[in-house]
Amino acid sequence: MKLLNRSFKLAILLLFIGAFSTAQEFNMTVQVNAQNVAQPDASVFGTLERSIQEFINNTKWTDKEYKDHERIDASMIFVVSNFENNIFEGNFQLSLSRPVFNSTYATNTFNFKDNDIRFQYVENEPLFYNNAQFESNLISLLSFYAYTMLGIDADTFALRGGEEFHEEAQQVVNLAQSSRNVGWNPNDGNGRVSRYRLNNDMLSETYAAYRQVMFDYHLNGLDKFALNPKEVKENLQSYIGQFEELSQRRPNNLLQRTFFDAKADEIANIYSGGPAVNIRDFKALLQKLAPNQSSKWRNIKV
Repeated sequence: MKLLNRSFKLAILLLFIGAFSTAQEFNMTVQVNAQNVAQPDASVFGTLERSIQEFINNTKWTDKEYKDHERIDASMIFVVSNFENNIFEGNFQLSLSRPVFNSTYATNTFNFKDNDIRFQYVENEPLFYNNAQFESNLISLLSFYAYTMLGIDADTFALRGGEEFHEEAQQVVNLAQSSRNVGWNPNDGNGRVSRYRLNNDMLSETYAAYRQVMFDYHLNGLDKFALNPKEVKENLQSYIGQFEELSQRRPNNLLQRTFFDAKADEIANIYSGGPAVNIRDFKALLQKLAPNQSSKWRNIKV
């Protein structure tokens, strides 16, 4: 009987440990930079930093099971430009990366800056996500970018693999529109980058080339680089070349800029060493697709 009791207790203990051994989706680091804000008690910034990081890392965003080594690496820097009466204003700078198969290398998949950040936060208030209603602009901001990054990450492993996550981000946008906070509505920003525009373009067939390139570049490209670098370097040129038609139809479009903001340094490094391939025409194409990255393209030696 004692042996039975010990076995039962052990089984309960293992179940308890198992229940808490499944990691959530993100390994997000958060920094709140308020060095330009005069504030007698700066503790609120540290509390906000911890609250954001815990909210993103501890919320269960999907029904998928992630092991510790599968958690998605990302970072967020909130640069505070103004703080008064519990109202924060500033910008979010977000970065997302994922490992490359057959290597120890991690590649940037998303670098993005949102300049229209404004929310109310009372120190130590709890943050909870509710997908059925608008709770606060802070929760909507964090939830939107969590789902957007989940979508982008999944798009690099399967063609349009992040569809369900981009649709969840769209639900956040729809609910937040009633709040009248800037960045959630079609006409916000007068042509500037907005969360509505980012999500709308992600889901639009007009910009389907972006998600096709993200899949080909990563799963068919970088993930096979260690096996045959010369062939992959040649293939990457054709993958990136899929932007050419989109660029002609929608010059200077947001998603194309987003791709090259994350990838310009990497592309320049790939073609500046290793087995030689013909890139004369490719350099000209890069200049046409991303002229704002011209200093990077000039450094590639033909």
